[in-house]
Amino acid sequence: MNKYLTAFALVSSMMLAPAAWAGERTVTFAVDNMTCASCPFIVKNSMAAVPGVAKVAVSFQAKTATVTFDDTKTNPAAIAAASTNAGYPAHPVQQGS
Repeated sequence: MNKYLTAFALVSSMMLAPAAWAGERTVTFAVDNMTCASCPFIVKNSMAAVPGVAKVAVSFQAKTATVTFDDTKTNPAAIAAASTNAGYPAHPVQQGS
């Protein structure tokens, strides 16, 4: 009986493992050229428009944007490009889970 339970657990974990590899990630970007109070809104809107982005928090004071996204739909380079194309060059400085 224990052999069957062990085999079932192993097969179950193998079937669920690919889902664990993909999913939500959070990355913090340094954002250049933010000089006025409206800049964070433009950065936030440009990054949020990237398909797969779930949440964007922009700090004018720290000149950063923290973005949570689905890594099966987008990546940090695409998010940085969206901000850069809006006139605010961005690059990842911290990658989270």
